[in-house]
Amino acid sequence: MNNAIAAPDYGYGFSFLGHSDQGGRPDGCQVMVHEGYAYVAHAFAGGFSVIDVRDPRNPQPVQFVPAPDGTWSVHLQTADDLLLVVNAKDLFADSNFQVENDYYGRSVGSPALQAERGYAAGLRVFDISTPGSPREISFMPVEGVGLHRLWYTGGRWAYASALLDGFTDYIFVTIDLADPTRPELVGKWWLPGMNEAAGETPDWDTNRWRYGLHHAIIDGDTAYASWRDGGLSLLDVTDRANPQLISYRNWSDPFGGGTHTALPLPERDLLLVADEGIADNAADGVKYTWVFDVRNPKNPVSISTFPNPAEQIYVNKGGHFGPHNLHENRPGTFVSDRLIFATYQNAGLRVYNIADPFRPREVGAWVPPAPAQMVDTRPGRPRVIQSFDVFVDENAIAYMTDYNAGLYILQWDGERL
Repeated sequence: MNNAIAAPDYGYGFSFLGHSDQGGRPDGCQVMVHEGYAYVAHAFAGGFSVIDVRDPRNPQPVQFVPAPDGTWSVHLQTADDLLLVVNAKDLFADSNFQVENDYYGRSVGSPALQAERGYAAGLRVFDISTPGSPREISFMPVEGVGLHRLWYTGGRWAYASALLDGFTDYIFVTIDLADPTRPELVGKWWLPGMNEAAGETPDWDTNRWRYGLHHAIIDGDTAYASWRDGGLSLLDVTDRANPQLISYRNWSDPFGGGTHTALPLPERDLLLVADEGIADNAADGVKYTWVFDVRNPKNPVSISTFPNPAEQIYVNKGGHFGPHNLHENRPGTFVSDRLIFATYQNAGLRVYNIADPFRPREVGAWVPPAPAQMVDTRPGRPRVIQSFDVFVDENAIAYMTDYNAGLYILQWDGERL
């Protein structure tokens, strides 16, 4: 079923093209578009969907690929005719994490591993050389909860956050895909205090702050890693098996943590860092997208923040408000170091002009209406939009997912920078 939902609650700079309920599975997480097909990960449906978007005004669900029982596949990546899909314990189905703060507000390693292991943990690799027809070619298992989010733009190396046995939360790992039928985990890096099995002791309050890698974006030989309440690290990955720290910053106190995405803009020596709003009605504090000057990678300096959406009081709307994902300038997509697309959860999709990095300004927005139905299985979730991910193709067509509201396809009509 595809819905012609054309009227946003608020918007400018975009034209509505299409909407899909993703074959009756409207819960969407990360989305990638490859050769005319969208691959959409799910938070609650337990797998991923393939949607034909060659005609963006008439998206057609093609296939649903289920995950193994008890398993999350919330993030995925496409490149080189490969589709990489994470496998991890479905934490939203775990009784330990039915209250949001138990997932976002503390280290999850020990409670996540308390139950029996009725799930798959690791990386699944699919051949998508026939567009829209994923064919599994390998599985790389790991011991632990599994993988959370990936970075892969082709070639030999992939990167992931992984919660492995003995660690308090997700750490940074490198994966060798020289032979995609035999992926191999070869490198690890973590914040000191996370390796519980080695006797390390956290120097942070593990019942208040969650130090765990969300993911890293890699440019050249540098990984820009976001550690939730643990802040930001720049890592030298010249030796993929032995990453080394370049610099570290953490502003989680006085600010509220949730560092989620660090997007390098290498031609301008800038780094954008989005802190995720992780509590209803901004109970964890209002979050921001920060602009860092990284001309000296050993000394990143924050020089500004994006203006938060302010045409209404989104803190009072319900659900999460604030930054979530940034369009990540992947090769073959819309690439700009001056025009930034970002999801802001209950404030929808935003576009920012950062030609002057000291004065970012909003230049576009699209806030979808409330979801037609709720598929979030957690009790008491409000029926408001929670825009999750955005992928922008080379034609400036934006594909935006939501926890409950399916896939929106929008044409950017504004300025191109």
